[in-house]
Amino acid sequence: MNDRHFDALATRFAEKIYGGAKGAIRLAVLQADLAECLPERPLRILDIGAGLGHMALWLAERGHHLTLAEPAAPMLDGARERFAAASQPATFIQAPWQDLLGELTEPYDLVLCHAVLEWLAEPEAILPVLHQLTRSDGLLSLAFYNRDALVYRNLLKGHFRKMRRNTLAGEKQSLTPQKPVDPRELRTWLEGLWQVEAESGVRVFHDYMPTEFQARAELIDLLEMELAHRRHPAFAGLGRYLHWICRPL
Repeated sequence: MNDRHFDALATRFAEKIYGGAKGAIRLAVLQADLAECLPERPLRILDIGAGLGHMALWLAERGHHLTLAEPAAPMLDGARERFAAASQPATFIQAPWQDLLGELTEPYDLVLCHAVLEWLAEPEAILPVLHQLTRSDGLLSLAFYNRDALVYRNLLKGHFRKMRRNTLAGEKQSLTPQKPVDPRELRTWLEGLWQVEAESGVRVFHDYMPTEFQARAELIDLLEMELAHRRHPAFAGLGRYLHWICRPL
């Protein structure tokens, strides 16, 4: 198994992830979490697997200095266009995560690694690299596709044969990740490197709503309720994605 990049699927990926309520909820939760923990001064920020630059642009518009690293040329081109349209400066690097230590010489105040782990052949291997790229007093924003949510969704759909075979990963052109992340396993990978300081669920109820209820719900209400319940002790772990703010040890 190799790392999965999104050259051919860039447009479909963007429409699926960022379009509509799903993308809006995801951005709202990530932004709320970061707004709570970031100091009010310009930061040097590295966005690994930056995609089309949605999160990076939001941070740039708040006065931070952004470096976007993305291996897929169509995605990085889209990010460049987005920044140009907003008249925001940034540094763009087309490279996989394995090459970043050779290209970047100084650690960053904040490193974003959103929706990356689940597409890697060996996701645990990136964590020491993220540690080296983050200042000792900096932060890591780690968002990942939650295997528990995928299990629960399959149970609700009655996909019991799939559950028995334990075949939950996406295949070929599927946009279901190839390595959905087990949060308990991830905690063991973080040991000795990172302390998790805050945790949120992203889309803790939206993706489980019947389609007709989703269609009737107003986006403003969905955002309000998702933000209100993103750290609920019973619901946060059901988020389609989980967002962890981590500090280096």
